[in-house]
Amino acid sequence: MSLEDEVRKASQQFYSGLTRMANGHKESMTDVWSHSKTVSTMHPIGGRQLGWDSVKDSFEQVAQLATEGKVELKNQLIRVIGDMACEIGTEQGQFKLNGEQISINQRVTNIYQRENNEWKIIHHHADLSQVMIDVLSRLPA
Repeated sequence: MSLEDEVRKASQQFYSGLTRMANGHKESMTDVWSHSKTVSTMHPIGGRQLGWDSVKDSFEQVAQLATEGKVELKNQLIRVIGDMACEIGTEQGQFKLNGEQISINQRVTNIYQRENNEWKIIHHHADLSQVMIDVLSRLPA
């Protein structure tokens, strides 16, 4: 299997995890992410999380509000350089967030690093989603 195919397999695991998260499963991201203090994410709902604990918590918080979802990556482009890989594409999908049906169609960049002969995601960055931000802004404080 080529290095690009290995990264593609890790990407499929990541998007399978996102789909599980969009169906309320809190632990959906554990296996595909590095658990380093240096991992990061910039979600479509804004903000930045640094370190595995913060990244994990952010996905778990969305999972508490998400149901009936599917998220997939379209227009995928992967570049591998040594033990690092970059993936760009468009995340597309739909799910209910706090009971409101939403659709997503946002550009994304994912960075992977090889750890113990496995590709683990170390950064996820998606365009802001005003629809998601609006839904979350209506939640009680």
